[in-house]
Amino acid sequence: MGGAAKGLLRAPSGEAIVTRLAAMLDALGAEVVLVGDAGAYASLGREAIADEPAGIGPLGGTIALLRRARSGRAIAVACDMPYVSQALVAKLAGTASGAPILAARREGRWEPFFARYDAARVLPIATARAARGARSLHGLLSEAGAAELALDANEAAELRDWDTPDDVGA
Repeated sequence: MGGAAKGLLRAPSGEAIVTRLAAMLDALGAEVVLVGDAGAYASLGREAIADEPAGIGPLGGTIALLRRARSGRAIAVACDMPYVSQALVAKLAGTASGAPILAARREGRWEPFFARYDAARVLPIATARAARGARSLHGLLSEAGAAELALDANEAAELRDWDTPDDVGA
């Protein structure tokens, strides 16, 4: 994105993606925490936590989020998903599952950043993976025994993300 913080891009609704997602999570009573290098988001006044450990990619952010959640649940929603609805986040939060991770799958691949994590059960697995240099989030979901959040075609379409300038507005 040419160095731009993806979460500050304007969603089709006109507001910054991160502002839109935070409002949805606030409405559901969730604590909103920004994970990773959140310097670009400082003006939002939201709690931010750094990757832990740093330098290992998205797994470091996931570990930091799980540590922050302690023995509770953590919901991860990527800040580059401008189409996610409050109803879909509520479905993720409220779907019954005994699995340590409940995550969407799109096009046959896990969506680790549209997932609900049981922090106490997943943190030991995530930290062990980091210690042995296994950094794949897809591997974490598989190893932890993630369950799939069933989505219809419209819900799956909400998970489109913006990774390149060509994606914006698509």
